[in-house]
Amino acid sequence: MPTDEAQRASPDALLALAKKEGRGHLKIFLGAAPGVGKTFAMLTSARTEKSGGRDVVAGLIETHGRRETDQLIEGFELLARKPIVYRNQVMKEFDLDAALARRPSLLLVDEYAHTNVPGSRHPKRWQDIDELLATGIDVWTTLNIQHLESLNDVVLKITKVRVRETVPDTVFDKADEIILVDFPPDELLKRLAEGKVYVQDTAARAVESFFKPQNLTALRELALRRAAERIDVDLVSRMQAQAIEGPWAAGERILACIGPDPVSPTVVRTAKRLADLMDAPWIAVTVERPGADLNDAARRRRDDAMKLAEALGAETQTLVGSDLPAELLRFAKFENVTQIVIGRSRDSYFSELLRRSLPHELVRRTQDIAIHLVTR
Repeated sequence: MPTDEAQRASPDALLALAKKEGRGHLKIFLGAAPGVGKTFAMLTSARTEKSGGRDVVAGLIETHGRRETDQLIEGFELLARKPIVYRNQVMKEFDLDAALARRPSLLLVDEYAHTNVPGSRHPKRWQDIDELLATGIDVWTTLNIQHLESLNDVVLKITKVRVRETVPDTVFDKADEIILVDFPPDELLKRLAEGKVYVQDTAARAVESFFKPQNLTALRELALRRAAERIDVDLVSRMQAQAIEGPWAAGERILACIGPDPVSPTVVRTAKRLADLMDAPWIAVTVERPGADLNDAARRRRDDAMKLAEALGAETQTLVGSDLPAELLRFAKFENVTQIVIGRSRDSYFSELLRRSLPHELVRRTQDIAIHLVTR
């Protein structure tokens, strides 16, 4: 007789786990940009596996001339690359057949999103890796966040560069393990200037285009969020397969809008409850209008609400702007806020029809952020 837990377990989740039986395990070392150390981290971890007696082979490693990475390859068995003639030139690609014939326990294959030279068995390297996984070989690979298909338009908007090589999200989501290789943007720019990422001429062009500080910060945020979402999806699947109730949310960020009105403490407490429910960071902000002068009572109400938010664990910020909705949304988009909590004014319904209120303006001007309207 099956147990109650087995009866409650999700059939789809159990089926998904069953499909992985017999397949190799895929581990992706994910980074925000070139040079953060994905290949270095992969090789370092692989050396530990090798020292433990595991059969590890380097199928293809791209060092890009980085001395530290070159040194880490020493001691690994390295597969020779396969020559392919294309447009009267001999190109060297990953040798899939040699890897299948060698059949190691663990194979290292760099650059998951790479496009193969025409004439290869598969157009994309991720398809080569999928064939290896199907035979039971474990594969470790590397990927930058800008190569994820669903983020292609977002990356274009951030960097003004269209990424041509992409990996389908469905393939990424099937990975057994995601290792986030995080590196602060200022440190990466320092490595770039020292020639540890690209040669000097290439590095200079990269800084002028892709490697701008604001771009790196945004890409880092994307990598952190996508890794959190991937972990959340994996967690939900495992909880469903084991009949554990859930799931838990991931990737949210809450913004509480604080003003001088009496509803502000309620806004703070509502935002705090939302943040706790979603296990999300939250920020409390107030906007000062240039030239506007609050009376003592209003200023005290606003300051007390901000102190309450800080006491409850919020990050607090004071913004300045004459267009309140525009300033709030600018800040929200900059901080990648997903939900805004704001208080409803004491004006009547009919007066709000005659002139748009701040909550109405926020709803009207954004489609990507949820707006929570709080009353006393």
